[in-house]
Amino acid sequence: MLNRIILFSLKNRLLVCVLAAVLIVVGGRSLVNLPIDAFPDTTPVQVQINTTDPALNPQEVEQQITLPIELAVSGLPGLQNVRSVSKFGLSQVVATFDDHTSIFLARQLIMERLESIALPEGIARPQLGPISTGLGEVFHYIVRSDSTNRAPPDAPRAQGGTLTELRELHDWVVKPHLRKVRGVAEVNSWGGYEKQFHVVAEPERLIKYSLTFEDLFEALQANNQNVGGGQVERGGESLLVHGIGLTTNPEEIGAIVIQAHDGAPVRVRDVAAVKVDHEIRRGAVTAEGKGEVVLGLGFMLMGENSAVVTRALKKALAEVQKTLPGDVIVETLYDRTELVEKVIRTVEHNLLSGALLVIAILFAFLGNLRAGLIVALAIPLSMLFAGHLMFQAGIAASLLSLGAIDFGLIVDSSVILVENC
Repeated sequence: MLNRIILFSLKNRLLVCVLAAVLIVVGGRSLVNLPIDAFPDTTPVQVQINTTDPALNPQEVEQQITLPIELAVSGLPGLQNVRSVSKFGLSQVVATFDDHTSIFLARQLIMERLESIALPEGIARPQLGPISTGLGEVFHYIVRSDSTNRAPPDAPRAQGGTLTELRELHDWVVKPHLRKVRGVAEVNSWGGYEKQFHVVAEPERLIKYSLTFEDLFEALQANNQNVGGGQVERGGESLLVHGIGLTTNPEEIGAIVIQAHDGAPVRVRDVAAVKVDHEIRRGAVTAEGKGEVVLGLGFMLMGENSAVVTRALKKALAEVQKTLPGDVIVETLYDRTELVEKVIRTVEHNLLSGALLVIAILFAFLGNLRAGLIVALAIPLSMLFAGHLMFQAGIAASLLSLGAIDFGLIVDSSVILVENC
């Protein structure tokens, strides 16, 4: 069989050259578009389901949340296994599918099953995790400020401004802009303070007006929303009636009426202190020993090209910098492209040095430079062919996949053919 192939190739040299040229063009195009990453992503197709309720202990979380979700998702097409973790206030269920199942189909099937779950009242609806993997964290950046003019004396200090201001800028300006980048699955926030309005009730004042905490809570809940009142026809015009009740500052919250006492309205500010504060946090982020900052983590969509996504994130970060106040700076701490570029340089070095060594050794042992060059041509052609197959199969180029190409195996058959000629 091998002899026939050799004889056919010798008799049809032009056809062989044309096929080699086609391979060079097609393989070169595939190599240019081939996704490149530092390491191969072996994460299976899986969907993470998160449900929170701060009032439940682990046993209650398992019985009231985790078990119903596990029963609901069981039996889905392509489902391999279901794992779960029940912690204080958190249920996390991970459904793993076979590799032939699309991640988007898997998420759709999960969402359809979750719609049929009836969880106890007061428990938040289950949320799906981002469409990312364990290697999807490709970009880190910080938001800091060098100004101290905007921070009140008693405010928590960041690198200049308050941590609350920096967190607001990140969550409302930087984060939405980066999430629009193609190939980004999620952008997470760490550090800073999440702004909240705190209503601190004073028990002695509640007793004075014969009120309870429940009265205060119900008044805040009922008077903090906008409502529609239909339409009013007047003079041939239709006027929309809209009640504005959504509070936007501590003064408006304090003005909410709880109920009347001795003919006079009792407002929230009469029984409680209303102030701008922050959510209780359980961690902090510091950078370069200069104080606290806000950290952003960019996650890549499953199956995307990490180098392309990271470069797009860096470009978007430079664009959003122009919209921020002059004393607020965003800086890149880590991006996957640095590691990818090192991998590319390593592979290029190995390819070049390997090709030169092959040519030198063949020339030394065969004593024929022309034969060595002919055999060395097998290296780029084999690389182009392998790159095309990887591109068609959706396999990303990495240090492991490219490093697995053995030059000895590539040139072995060519050496034997040349030696026997």
